[in-house]
Amino acid sequence: MRTYDFTPLYRSTIGFDRLARLMENSAKLERASSEYPPYDIQAVDENSYRITMAVAGFSEQELDIETGENTLTVAGKHDDSDADVTYLHRGIAGRDFIRKFELADHMKVTDAHLVNGILSIDLYREVPEEMKPTHIVIKTSEPVGLPKKAKKLIENMSKRKSA
Repeated sequence: MRTYDFTPLYRSTIGFDRLARLMENSAKLERASSEYPPYDIQAVDENSYRITMAVAGFSEQELDIETGENTLTVAGKHDDSDADVTYLHRGIAGRDFIRKFELADHMKVTDAHLVNGILSIDLYREVPEEMKPTHIVIKTSEPVGLPKKAKKLIENMSKRKSA
């Protein structure tokens, strides 16, 4: 069992505290969570993903999907309608569960389907226009409105190049 000290990361970076918390929490969740229910995570394309979970025995009403604070939570809670049933053998895992997934920024749940005991959750990364890379046009004319210090610096640089 390993523990990591992220104190140096906190001292030398700004704005990455969420990443360090994510790594700390994932280590805790990995130790605490069971492997039930089994799931797959697929990259459908560059911005689309699908989580597929085997939730045999759960109906749509017994499953709950929530998102908030960059976390996707899938919970299953059986109603106790078969409490009076006596099982000789119970091999189908029908226990309640909560499964959490940490989502990157701008991830949105777009759809969820339950077919034949398989729950599929579709996600899409929707990067806002202001966050997308922009192309800057390089102009060959002299910049307008530069302060005197900047103009002198440009003149000195051009003199050095010509010398």
